[in-house]
Amino acid sequence: MATFILLSRLTDEGAQTITQEPERIRAVNHELERMGVRVLSQWAVLGPYDFVNVVEASDVITIARVSAELSSRGTVRIMTLPAVPMDEFIAGLQRRGP
Repeated sequence: MATFILLSRLTDEGAQTITQEPERIRAVNHELERMGVRVLSQWAVLGPYDFVNVVEASDVITIARVSAELSSRGTVRIMTLPAVPMDEFIAGLQRRGP
C-alpha cells in the first residue's frame, strides 16, 4: 500500500455543510474506504488548509480517482502528496545507478 497526504481546503459550501452536519466528515471517511482508501490519521488544522489526512491506497490511480471525485462535489479542494517512508527514501539515496 502507498501512503498519501491529503491537504484539504473547504469551499464556502463545504464549510456550511460541516457546520450544519459535523458527522458528514466521518461519512466521507466511510466513502473513502468504499473507494479503496484507508484513512490512517486525520486532523483539523488552522492556516491555509482545513484538514490534513494521512491515507493509504493501493496505487496512485486509486488516490487520483478519489481526489477527483471529492473535488468534483464543489465542497472541498484537495492537494494530494505521495509520502515516502524515511527508510525507503534513505535507501533510495544510497543506491548507486549505472
